[in-house]
Amino acid sequence: MPVGTGAMAAVIGGELGEIERICEEARSDQVCSIANFNSPNQAVIAGDTEAVDRAVELLSGVAKRVIKLKVSAPFHCALMKPAQDRLAPDLERLSFNVPEMPVVTNVDAHAVTAPEELRDALVRQVSAPVRWLESMQLLIQQGVDTAIEAGPGKVLSGLMRQISRDVKMLNVEDAAGLEATKAAVFTADRVV
Repeated sequence: MPVGTGAMAAVIGGELGEIERICEEARSDQVCSIANFNSPNQAVIAGDTEAVDRAVELLSGVAKRVIKLKVSAPFHCALMKPAQDRLAPDLERLSFNVPEMPVVTNVDAHAVTAPEELRDALVRQVSAPVRWLESMQLLIQQGVDTAIEAGPGKVLSGLMRQISRDVKMLNVEDAAGLEATKAAVFTADRVV
């Protein structure tokens, strides 16, 4: 895909159904869809630059804020299908084992243990939306009450607060964060 032919925008404070409707209206004969379902009132859209720009304009009266993102590609939308097709053979050559615990895939928001299903989910996630909201709701329904965000910043922790304030969020982005998280998780009476 040539640089500049795709775009993404964060939509904050909009209702997900309305965001989907506006993406459909902005689409015309181009791609424009939700790429990330982050929380009940936050999503990211992706697609052809012109279609995303139309959606941004239409969303300005619906959402609290719409922010164009500086990205190298319109991730998690149909425009990524060529990259998905190139990735598939590479993943096919890899050996996948049965995981020690179920993996909640971001493409389906389902717990998976079968190696072939995991491989398939990794391939499909390239051009399909990230279902973070549904994935976290599934974990909460299954009794998860503590989550650990690994990496710089606390974006996912903030999204979790929008989904449920009952889940304790821990953050590991450096050695101090790792030590604090270990102390919180590995207590004498409880191991998460």
